Amino acid sequence: MDEINKSSAVEAILFASGDSVELSRIAEALQIGEEEAEALAEELADEYEARGSGIMIIRLNTAFQMVSRKEYAPQIRTVMDLRRNTPLSQAALEVLAVVAYNQPVTKAFVEQVRGVDCSGVIGSLTAKGLIEEKGRLELPGRPLLYGTTEHFLRCFNVSSLEELPPLPEDGENKDDNSSEENKAQDNSILENTDEQYSDKENTTDDNSNIE
Repeated sequence: MDEINKSSAVEAILFASGDSVELSRIAEALQIGEEEAEALAEELADEYEARGSGIMIIRLNTAFQMVSRKEYAPQIRTVMDLRRNTPLSQAALEVLAVVAYNQPVTKAFVEQVRGVDCSGVIGSLTAKGLIEEKGRLELPGRPLLYGTTEHFLRCFNVSSLEELPPLPEDGENKDDNSSEENKAQDNSILENTDEQYSDKENTTDDNSNIE
C-alpha cells in the first residue's frame, strides 16, 4: 500500500468510525507501525486545516477522531433538529476542576475540597460523559475513583490533560485575596465549558460529529 492509499485509508477509517480510534487499531488495520500511523493521521489533520475544511481531525490522547468544526454547529443543529444543552452549573464546574487536576480521585476527596456533598453533581457529570469511574481505591470500603473522559477533552479542545493551564503555586494560596484569585482562575479555565459543552454534547454521533 503506497503513501497516498495509506492516508486515504486512515481518512476512511476515521470517517466510518464516527468516534475516536486508537492509533494501535489504525496501525493494525494498515499493517504498519504506530509511529507511521500517527504521522499519517497528523498529516491528514494538517491537510484538513490547511484547506479550511468544515471537517477537522482532532487528537485525544493516543486516539484520533474526525469531527465537524464548532463554527458550523448552529447550522448543523438546525438541519439535524438538535436541541441546545443545559449549561453546567457552577457546582458542576467546580467538581469538574477538582477531578481534572487531581485524578483519579474519590468522591470523599472532592467533598473534602469543596466542603459539601457532591453525590448529585458527580452523578450528573458521569451521566453527561465528562467523568467516569476509574477503578477502586485499595482501602476499607474500596471507594470508587473518578477521572475525566475523552468527551471532556473534546469539550475543552485539548489533546491531553497536559494541555490544561497550570495551577498556582502553593505560596500563592496564603491569604483571602489569593484564594479569590485562584477561584477566579479555576472559573476562567472552565469559562468556555458552557458554550463548548452545549455545542458538542450529542453532536458527535455517526458522521455529523459537530465540534
